[in-house]
Amino acid sequence: MERAQETGNMGDRTGTKTRSGSDELIFFVNGKKIVEKNPDPEMTLLTYLRRKLGLTGTKLGCAEGGCGACTVMLSRYQTHTKQLLHYAINACLAPLCSLHLVAVTTVEGIGSVARKLHPVQERIAKAHGSQCGFCTPGIVMSMYALLRNNPTPMMADMEEAFQGNLCRCTGYRPILEGYKTFTVEGGCCGGRGQKNGCCMSNVNGAQNGSEEQINEATSLFNPTEFAPFDPTQEVIFPPELMTLSKDRKPHSLCFHGERMTWLQPDSLDEFLNLKWKHPDARVVVGNTEVGVEVKFKNMVYPVILAPTFIPELSAVTHTEDGIVFGAACTLSHMAVVLRQAVESLPPHKTEVFLAVLEQLRWFAGVQIRNVAAVGGNIMTASPISDLNPVFMAAGCKLTLVDKDGSREVQMDDGFFTGYRRTALRPQQILLSIHIPYSKKTQFVSAYKQSPRREDDISIVTAAMSVTFTPGTDVVENLRLSFGGMAPTTVLAKKTANRLIGRPWGEELLEEACNSMAEEMSLDPSVPGGMVTYRRTLTLSLFYKFYLTVLQKLRLQGLKVAEVTSVCLSATEVHHPETPSSVQIYQAVAKGQNQDDVVGRPIMHLSAMKQATGEAVYCDDVPLYENELYLSLITSSKAHARILSIDTSGAERCPGVVCFLFADDIPGSNTAGSLKFDETVLADGEVTCVGHIIGAVVAKTQLQAQRAAKAVRIEYEERQPVITIQEAIATQSFYQPIRTIQKGDLELGFKHADHILEGEMHIGGQEHFYLETNVTLAVPRGEDGEMELFVSTQAPTHTQSLVAMALGVPANRVVVRVKRMGGGFGGKESRTTLLSTVVAVAANKLKRPVRCMLDRDEDMLITGGRHPFYGKYKVGFLNSGRVVALDVTYYGNAGNSMDLSQAIVERALFHMENSYRVPNIRGRGFLCRTNLPSNTAFRGFGGPQGMMVAESWMTDVAQSLGKSPEEVRRLNLYMKGDSTPFNQVLDQITLDRCWDECMSRSGYQQRRIAIDLYNRQNRWTKRGIAVVPTKFGISFTALFLNQAGALVHIYTDGSVLLTHGGTEMGQGLHTKMVQVASRVLGIPSSKIHISETSTNTVPNTSATAASASSDLNGAALKNACEILLKRLEPFKAKNPNGTWEDWVKAAYFDRVSLSANGFYKTPDIGYDFETNSGRAFSYFSYGVACSEVEIDCLTGSHKNLSTTIVMDVGNSLNPAIDIGQVEGAFMQGLGLFTLEELHYSPQGVLLTRGPGSYKIPAFGDIPTQLTVSLLRDAPNDKAIFASKAVGEPPLFLASSVFYAIKDAISAARAESGITGPFRLDSPASAERIRNACSDRFTKLCPLAEAGTFIPWSVQV
Repeated sequence: MERAQETGNMGDRTGTKTRSGSDELIFFVNGKKIVEKNPDPEMTLLTYLRRKLGLTGTKLGCAEGGCGACTVMLSRYQTHTKQLLHYAINACLAPLCSLHLVAVTTVEGIGSVARKLHPVQERIAKAHGSQCGFCTPGIVMSMYALLRNNPTPMMADMEEAFQGNLCRCTGYRPILEGYKTFTVEGGCCGGRGQKNGCCMSNVNGAQNGSEEQINEATSLFNPTEFAPFDPTQEVIFPPELMTLSKDRKPHSLCFHGERMTWLQPDSLDEFLNLKWKHPDARVVVGNTEVGVEVKFKNMVYPVILAPTFIPELSAVTHTEDGIVFGAACTLSHMAVVLRQAVESLPPHKTEVFLAVLEQLRWFAGVQIRNVAAVGGNIMTASPISDLNPVFMAAGCKLTLVDKDGSREVQMDDGFFTGYRRTALRPQQILLSIHIPYSKKTQFVSAYKQSPRREDDISIVTAAMSVTFTPGTDVVENLRLSFGGMAPTTVLAKKTANRLIGRPWGEELLEEACNSMAEEMSLDPSVPGGMVTYRRTLTLSLFYKFYLTVLQKLRLQGLKVAEVTSVCLSATEVHHPETPSSVQIYQAVAKGQNQDDVVGRPIMHLSAMKQATGEAVYCDDVPLYENELYLSLITSSKAHARILSIDTSGAERCPGVVCFLFADDIPGSNTAGSLKFDETVLADGEVTCVGHIIGAVVAKTQLQAQRAAKAVRIEYEERQPVITIQEAIATQSFYQPIRTIQKGDLELGFKHADHILEGEMHIGGQEHFYLETNVTLAVPRGEDGEMELFVSTQAPTHTQSLVAMALGVPANRVVVRVKRMGGGFGGKESRTTLLSTVVAVAANKLKRPVRCMLDRDEDMLITGGRHPFYGKYKVGFLNSGRVVALDVTYYGNAGNSMDLSQAIVERALFHMENSYRVPNIRGRGFLCRTNLPSNTAFRGFGGPQGMMVAESWMTDVAQSLGKSPEEVRRLNLYMKGDSTPFNQVLDQITLDRCWDECMSRSGYQQRRIAIDLYNRQNRWTKRGIAVVPTKFGISFTALFLNQAGALVHIYTDGSVLLTHGGTEMGQGLHTKMVQVASRVLGIPSSKIHISETSTNTVPNTSATAASASSDLNGAALKNACEILLKRLEPFKAKNPNGTWEDWVKAAYFDRVSLSANGFYKTPDIGYDFETNSGRAFSYFSYGVACSEVEIDCLTGSHKNLSTTIVMDVGNSLNPAIDIGQVEGAFMQGLGLFTLEELHYSPQGVLLTRGPGSYKIPAFGDIPTQLTVSLLRDAPNDKAIFASKAVGEPPLFLASSVFYAIKDAISAARAESGITGPFRLDSPASAERIRNACSDRFTKLCPLAEAGTFIPWSVQV
């Protein structure tokens, strides 16, 4: 082997050939050398790490480089600079073959629980920055790579490093807080958090030492306990790899796979010859585009050319008129070079460079920028490219070469010849791009507008360059380039030509806008939709450019119109402020025993394991000897009869073992949740796109997926019902239609001074748990026994449906859940879609079968939060008091009932939110549509119900000209009031939460400051809103309010707990250990929870409805108390003995050390028919105040500050509870301001991954975030006086939505528009911009509905 190695580096042209004719691939993983003899060109590094090396710490979250869960660090020795380069990448996109002579470092390579945690791992864990933990390894590696390059980063460096990482659980704050301790700024709030000094040293944070707040704590972790970070102690670059890299003689590499050959030429000549020989070969540098095409667009490229080692393609040359970048230069390297140029050159020369840098700031994430090449960005010819408009506006020159010579072309509108096509001939390659210096009288700006600021694809990008006749304001040359306005990047030539020779003033602006509105038109059916918004953006962005240039001309001493201070904010470039935060909770009582951890902010029990990648998730279970992989075959039609299924093409695919269809199910093909109205596999008919028709089982994941795509299905299509409005029109509803009514509606409206009607649509939401649905089924070989490892919130539901499908009793099926990488309700009922199919396959083949859905499949198949449409009629007095309300809700249930009835019922239970309405009627309709069945999602209909309530509350205030806060406060529930469902509110803390929130947020001062700001600024506006919430705690289905527990004490004194709840990051197991520790009176270190399984605690309810700590905690307490009672005689006999002594004595006395516990919630049960009975055990309350700033020209908004006061009773664990409050708030922020699911009119989901569906990122957290847990508010209805916390805080994010609405009102007032207006949720940039009516929106009217087929419809 070694000899072969040596000859491989002797400098022969080809390296060591193996029998397949491939070269050997040599790389290192965590310091260990790997020689791969037959690398597969189609394999990614992620698959290799997880499947070949068993390194499962690196996770698969999306397979498109959009979530960062798979982040690892690569290191290579650069021979030309003689330096080491360390950089973070997405392993899901990195081709294995691109790693020759590279060192890979994964999360396992930097530390482990047994060895020692790296400070990066320790700090995220101890700062409570890991909840479900699935995203943690990726975030750890992003931070680690940053520290390897810069041991003392600034906060801004850190925020940039995380642009490519997503987290769905934590709300990001604790991650930043923990990692702040590595930065120059250090672990401090900068004195903003407290009035008297540092928030870190002042642990008890008693504000001004008042009696009230003596036991108020503000620190959730102690940074002084962190292990110090010593950059000199890092893992070294493998010395052998250093030698191999230095001694490497030029030679090309060739790797042959089943369908693809990877050629890595070593010289430009060889590259050009290969391109001549294989004109259709794709050139790959970072694989950030081709990787996605192969994965999601089923592209097959027989030949790949990888020119990474060719010096000319990576060279950077400074010339007298600019800088030339080789086409293979990465975007990160390009940014470094341009930044250096900006620092060293006179400002007038660097206008183009600054415009490129502005676009690079928001270009994808760091992991993508580190590998993506500038040439790739140009050649991909994307119509929404961020950089191509800048290159075009600046007139950059491109050098194209083939083996016959080279030519230089300018990037203009002739370069892109059509959608994703360029002027290059097939044999040509792009060698380099020349970015010019700007001229003295030239000004360049670049703009990008996207749904989310960080790591997002553009809606519209623009670059504008104007050159003036020296000494004047007369336009000599103007180039206006746009992306997102045509199938290619375009120049607005007509408009530019009209403006040449004109002075830069108001007339030019007028002409430009009129001309551009005409020239930049879009077909109303255009892909991507948002036609009015995109057209308006071209004008708004030009206006920003116009003002910016005016300012620059004035600076040059020219007499041009002054930009008034009112308009100045339109020219500002966004620079994110470093967020700061305060958390306030009640410290435990002085005398509490140190071993009693209830009420203390202890760390999540799995956090350390999650940070090192050692925590085992379902797909991390090692492969079984003869395991197979399953892939689903799903419908491409929304409603159709299946005419035929042709598997002949798929059968010819390699590795295929069998197919499954409805006839293969041994038991029952019926499935469902509350009603059995679904099938395991479609039988003759499909009722949504994504309906599971069958499955393919093959030897590997790739083979199964390819075969599934090769199955051909013929349909006879039927008319689908897609939207709520279509369901209303066709009366397509599920029964029953629910009504809650109280008081006399007619009389109420008669007494009202005013009556107002309105409506609102609330969009759905994808759960986007970082770990998609996964099941591993292992047949046990006798009596039909089957063991399933499933990522589910409902092990019992899974067990019963699998047993039904297999035709065996439930006692033959064991479902085991260790942990989930997030759930949020999405894994409550819909996980069985996959589990049943996988179990049937395993049963048929008598072999283990595994399936983990890809992100796009998961989003397509599993459904999400119900879109809702609410109509209301509200009667109110002149004072603002609401006296009557008639509200109707329509929820888009999808193609089956699932849990929709309970969801619409909960919406009705929350229709008045926190307000007393004496005369009220609410009706709830379940729309039966041809969408994948929508399901449980944190809040479970509550947020939709309350959102409509806040809409009419805002309308009432606006129509009376009063402040919404005044009207809300006036209508708030008081103690002793009763709800529309006749439940008396006895322990209400709403008023306390409201008053504390108003004072902590400084609402009055903020309101005054906002009004002043809005008078001083025309194009940015600020808004503020205070919103309360009241959330009922209990399952609305009575029978679910029960829980079981099993506690074993072993003879060494250690305790094993199991209970019916599952761990999905919410810290349930941690809280249960805290409860058992207190009841048994032993340290928590003696207690362990291994997993949740159906053979230890049977007949469990799903971990849902926020009630799991209440139910399971009480069941555990019951079991522990039984055991304590049994131990009492032994304690009495030996009062000075230890726990271990008593346990041993009991064992020798033959006393059982195992006990079952049980609990059912007392005194509940509601009847819809009579509107009587207690619907909920108790309510959780909270109030939030949020301030935002909107950009009226683009619709972007900034979350400036949020203050949340939450009543969680006596917190079991303030760190976990605050984590839940912040996580729920950020998820709500996504729901109400950012996340949009787009469906085509045919019912096809168009947003199927992080590329097109945007959840909040690090940059979306409010700049100032205060979370306070209400003090002295014990709750006698739950374990240790605590309260449920999972769902209630989510709705508080609507305060951001209504603050946006407040800001829009200020913008509309500038155009003379006042009074209530409709704003649907989410308040996306498009909706915000279109609602801010002004001179630009008037030039881009909406096309008339019904005259075109839209790209997407509001479902």
